[in-house]
Amino acid sequence: MTNGPAIGIHDLSFATTEFVLPHAELARHTGAELGKYHVGLGQRSMSIPAEDEDIVTMAASAAAPVVARWGADRIRTVVLATETSIDQSKAAGIYVHSLLGLPSSARVVELKQACYSATAALQFAVGMVHRDREQFVLVIATDVSRYELGSPGEATQGAAAVAMLVGADPALMRIDEPSGLCTLDVMDFWRPNYRSTALVAGRESVSAYLQALEGVWKDYTERGGRPLEEFRAFCYHQPFTKMAYKAHRHLLSFTGAEVEEERLSSALGLTTAYNEVVGNSYTASVYLALASLLDHADDLTGEAIAFVSYGSGSVAEFFCGTAVPGYREHLRTAAHRAALDRRQPIDLTAYRALHSRTFPVDGGHYPTPSQTTGAYRLASLSGHKRVYERR
Repeated sequence: MTNGPAIGIHDLSFATTEFVLPHAELARHTGAELGKYHVGLGQRSMSIPAEDEDIVTMAASAAAPVVARWGADRIRTVVLATETSIDQSKAAGIYVHSLLGLPSSARVVELKQACYSATAALQFAVGMVHRDREQFVLVIATDVSRYELGSPGEATQGAAAVAMLVGADPALMRIDEPSGLCTLDVMDFWRPNYRSTALVAGRESVSAYLQALEGVWKDYTERGGRPLEEFRAFCYHQPFTKMAYKAHRHLLSFTGAEVEEERLSSALGLTTAYNEVVGNSYTASVYLALASLLDHADDLTGEAIAFVSYGSGSVAEFFCGTAVPGYREHLRTAAHRAALDRRQPIDLTAYRALHSRTFPVDGGHYPTPSQTTGAYRLASLSGHKRVYERR
C-alpha cells in the first residue's frame, strides 16, 4: 500500500573489491570443515579490499554508473550510510561527491547505526522527495566488515557498496507505507573508537536480531501493513547467508505460518546469491539482497517485496517495496556479474597481509601500492589527509 504519488528506487548499482578469498582457501589453513562455511554459514567466498580500496572507492564505483545514466543536475542530496567510517568529522560522502563531480548545490551527510543506517537513508530520501518531487537523492551504503584473525566472525567478512537513486515515479521499485520499527538497547555488536575490529557477542546478536524481527513485524501489522502471504520475496539483512533463513523461519513460526523448506527457498533463494560470494557488507547487505533478487528473478512487476533491515545495538525496520512496470529494462545484471567475476582470488598469505595493514599515524606521506583495476583509488595518506584519484 502507498499514500500519494509513487516515490522509490529509480536506479540501483553495486560495486565490490579487487580481491576475493574463497572459503576453501580459508578452510585449508584453519582446519575447519568446509561444510562449516558452505553449509553452516552459507558462505563460499568473501570480497577483500586492495590496499588502495576503501569505502570511498567502492561508493564512487557503485554510484558512477547511476550518475552517468541520469545526470547530476537533479541530485540535491547525497546520504552515505556506513559503519566503517574513515573520519570522525568529515562525511565520507564528500570525497565521493568530489570524485563524481557532483554539483556544489547539494547537501552531503553520513549516517551511522550499525547495519541499519542505509534503510534510514532510504526512508529519509523518500521524505525529501515528497517535499520536492523534482529532486533526486543519491543514497549510498558502503562497508568493509572486518574481524580479528581466527575469530568466529572471520569467515563472515566481506565488502561492497550499493548506490540507489531515489526519486518520484521510480523506474525500479516503489517504496510503500507503512514501516514497522523497533529500537532496543542491546550490546550484541559494537566497536569502540579505539578499536579497528568489532566486538561481537555471537549468540546474543542472533537473539537480538530475532527479537527485533518480532518487534518490527508487530509494529508493521498494527499500522495496517500487508499480510505475510502477500510478499513474493524477503530481503533480509545477511550478516551471513544462513541468518536470512534462520530469521524467516522465526518469522513464519512467530506468525503461526507453516515452516516449509520449499516456502523458505522460494522466499529467500534469489535474494542470497550475491551475499554467498561477497560476504557481509553491513549497511549494503539488504540492498545487495535486492540487487540479487532483481538480477535473478523472472518478472516481478506488481509483486510486493519485503525488506527486513537490522542493525546491532539495535534498530530494525520492516517495510514493503513494489516492483514497477518496465523495471527490467533498467537492471544492471551484466555489470553486477562483471563486478563479481573481475575479482582476483588471493591466497591466505596475501589476505592476512591486507588484513593487518594500517596507515601510520604520524602525519607523514604514505603512498599506497597501485593494486585495484577500478576507476577510483586511495592514492595516499599525506599530512593526515586521504588523497583519492580518479583514473
